Amino acid sequence: MQLSMWTYPWDIQDIGHDIVARELAERAGMNTISLATSYHAGRFLQPRSPRRKAYFPEDGTIYFQPTASSWDKLTIQPKVADVISEGGDVLAELIRRRDDGGLKVSCWTVCLHNTRLGMLHPHAVTRNAFGDPNYYSLCPANADARAYVRALVEDISHSYRPDMIELETPTFMGFAHEYHHEKDGVGLTAEDDFLLSLCFCPSCLAGAARAGADGEAARRLVCEWINEACERATPSPRFPDFPARGLDTFAPWPQLHAFLAWRFHPVTSLVAELREIAHPATRVVVIDLKEGWLSGSELASIGKACDGVILSAYGMEADLVPELLATGRQLLGSDKFLGTCYRLYYPEMSSSEVLAAKVAPALAAEVDGINFYNYGLIPAARLDWIGASIGRGRA
Repeated sequence: MQLSMWTYPWDIQDIGHDIVARELAERAGMNTISLATSYHAGRFLQPRSPRRKAYFPEDGTIYFQPTASSWDKLTIQPKVADVISEGGDVLAELIRRRDDGGLKVSCWTVCLHNTRLGMLHPHAVTRNAFGDPNYYSLCPANADARAYVRALVEDISHSYRPDMIELETPTFMGFAHEYHHEKDGVGLTAEDDFLLSLCFCPSCLAGAARAGADGEAARRLVCEWINEACERATPSPRFPDFPARGLDTFAPWPQLHAFLAWRFHPVTSLVAELREIAHPATRVVVIDLKEGWLSGSELASIGKACDGVILSAYGMEADLVPELLATGRQLLGSDKFLGTCYRLYYPEMSSSEVLAAKVAPALAAEVDGINFYNYGLIPAARLDWIGASIGRGRA
């Protein structure tokens, strides 16, 4: 089984390669490290860093040295993070250590969530039913955005040869995503957030039209529903069981339903292109959610397009994890990589026993890998929780 921990390159620079490798292998029981190789902005509390306790990473940068030929003539170009330009190529060092018998290396790769690039290239971002840009989300139907992600995966896989590339956000994104000073005085419901996340940019409207879906009619209906939500004194869901029924929720509105069904195509086709362009020795998997359809991800189709999926168990109680994993295996088939992942935040993980109860189903099921989030964001003592949970699950 692949056991990995998501890790930021600045944590390795701050704490040191030897200490990180030793803690991951000996305390947490990991055999793989999942390094952020492209990432977005944020503010992170760094509990164990000897250099800083709060860190603001550069927005929308890459954490490896790009190969010029992979990016030649592309409209959207990457920026190497200063911590790599100034502090050295962490990924290259991890690959060197792997080849000398160290931890396997997976590249945690954020694809379309990139506010810096969205601001620079507004023609390539998703746009809601009113035409407003979502600068944090490049559109999977846009040709320039797709070319950027293809170059990203091609460069990483062929230049470094990691064991795996984990694709985060090769999909559409939700409306709410913790943007700087994000404000909502209406009280958006889950369905409102979904409707505001739907992209009606020129690329999406043209793609839907080619598939025979009337995107413009769908856009007008979505505008009507959002306007109604904005006029209510208090939130009132139109679909009380949303999102449990999935796409069937919209069956009574055929034009919207057809548009939403088309929405899977740009995501699935992009993932297929990424698998095709990646080096054959590097597995390509997608980090996905139980309700992936909200972002345009259809699990069975995604599984056919790449090497597998890491299904998130974030926020789930232990008794719900077996169903998640069983559904994932059924839809992916026996020959695809099925992983799951757990977040080590308190109070979601309040003790070693709670973590062990949630990890146990993954160790008992037909699961190929487990990822844990996140090495640099948690106290060192929780690394011991991981090691204990793996030991208990296998006992």
